Amino acid sequence: MHPTAMTNSKQFFDCYGPQLASDAAVKVIEIGSRDVNGSIRKNCPAAFEYIGVDFEPGKGVDLVLADPYVLPFADGSADAVVSSSCFEHSEMFWILFLEILRILKPAGLFYLNAPSNGGFHRYPVDCWRFYPDSGRALVSWARRNGVRAVLLESYTSTQIGDKWNDFVGVFLKDEAHLARYPRRILDSKEDFNNGLTERSEEFLRFSPMPEDQKKMQVITEIINNKFKLV
Repeated sequence: MHPTAMTNSKQFFDCYGPQLASDAAVKVIEIGSRDVNGSIRKNCPAAFEYIGVDFEPGKGVDLVLADPYVLPFADGSADAVVSSSCFEHSEMFWILFLEILRILKPAGLFYLNAPSNGGFHRYPVDCWRFYPDSGRALVSWARRNGVRAVLLESYTSTQIGDKWNDFVGVFLKDEAHLARYPRRILDSKEDFNNGLTERSEEFLRFSPMPEDQKKMQVITEIINNKFKLV
């Protein structure tokens, strides 16, 4: 778990935790919950029920999955599903996405954090990176499968002392419950690129390159200018 992912999850729970809270118990399920150098579980409100699932046992895993694409929970039983630094390792994440929507309540939320850049890291495989249009693409996939999902917001977070720029997406299962969630992380967040909300058509703080490419471009320009002077 790298620092950016931990910070992003805290901002999700800080923003949406109060909006999820109700008189009934709130159930949160984490996909890919094994504690590897930290866990986002600590950022979840203490009053919420929290269940961590993974495909192998370990610290932070409450339930081991027999099939990574079958979640052993009833339809419409979860208030929120969260997943951090996991979808890049899922060979068929689009199948898992539909399974997550199945177990969410109609007003349920899915929080996704996945890298938009960074090195090859197999666990046990490393298949995907997520870019600014990924959230909208997942919503298109949901609607093609009969689920009226909506992307509440997405963005690419800036680096925090490491190489990672993470894509973050917050999805609502059923657009009929949009009024329940008036607040967004992006209402106050400053350190991001390529932000979107369901209210915006154009990207906020558009950038075609992640920070590592920007830094490399600057370094290249400095080197080229130096040789020109010589």
